[in-house]
Amino acid sequence: MDIKQIQDLIKFVAKSGVNEVAIEEKDFKITIKTNQEPTYVTATVPAPVALPQQQPAAAPAATAAPIVQAPSAPAAEASNLITVKSPMIGTFYRASGPDKPLFVNVGDEITPGKVLCIVEAMKLFNEIESEVSGKIVKILVNDAEPVEFDQPLFLVDPS
Repeated sequence: MDIKQIQDLIKFVAKSGVNEVAIEEKDFKITIKTNQEPTYVTATVPAPVALPQQQPAAAPAATAAPIVQAPSAPAAEASNLITVKSPMIGTFYRASGPDKPLFVNVGDEITPGKVLCIVEAMKLFNEIESEVSGKIVKILVNDAEPVEFDQPLFLVDPS
């Protein structure tokens, strides 16, 4: 770490309200303490891993809802539909901006590589591309709605 990075870190610690931060690298160790009231923040690698383990209980409920909606089509027709699922947790957007056109609508033909939507996760906007060819039969999520990992987003008729 150079002096500029250390100064930036000190400013960040002072603004964040954290009482103490310790960083240790191969040949470098720094501990920054403030005189503020202690604020306890724990950041460990297992914490983010624990969230997806807790949320699959919610994911089957989210998965069950679209399955309940799908039988409105004839059973034979619904069985050959491909479900496009969310590859991550985030916020679903049908367009790249409020004034921009929608990526896809019901009835649109899609091919592999076509952008279907955006899922925002931690201020990163991830374009979700189609991996199949076909026609969009149903959009299962509303715009700006939170989505879970593996939650169905679209039903596609491959024929």
